[in-house]
Amino acid sequence: MAAQIGASAAAARAHEELYAYWARLRHGAQLPGRSDIRPEDFKRLLPTVSLIDVRRDPMEFRLRLAGTGLYGVYGREITGRTLGEVYNSAASDYWRHELTKLVQDRRPAVGAHSLAWRGAAHLSILWLRLPLASNGKDVDMILGYDAVVGVQGDSVISGIRAA
Repeated sequence: MAAQIGASAAAARAHEELYAYWARLRHGAQLPGRSDIRPEDFKRLLPTVSLIDVRRDPMEFRLRLAGTGLYGVYGREITGRTLGEVYNSAASDYWRHELTKLVQDRRPAVGAHSLAWRGAAHLSILWLRLPLASNGKDVDMILGYDAVVGVQGDSVISGIRAA
């Protein structure tokens, strides 16, 4: 149990690190854009970082980039896929709702999502999604970070890798 709490705390610290980075890039009320992001600034987090393209009319989300660590979470390459191509219908609906709200509110979002849909009820993703806007206003991309936490056998999974 203590190891589980430690893994969750490490995930929260990683979220705080990426959120602080994103917040420093803001220009007053203006959101940062993809061109402001420098992956080398958060190199240790890259394995579970994602970039999600936002398309409107109708609202659609496509994973432009998914870190190599996410392959292990999903069991396959998810880069270039839409939500419906990655998730079952319930999980796809969950993500569509969360991401649409982020786009509309223009605010970061954080949460936890069980991997039970993938047959791994013992694992969850602690996720962070940060809005990006090339014009500073209209969200056209989302920067994501996922930390996998849970217990697998006798070992605790954290999704966090040492620098």
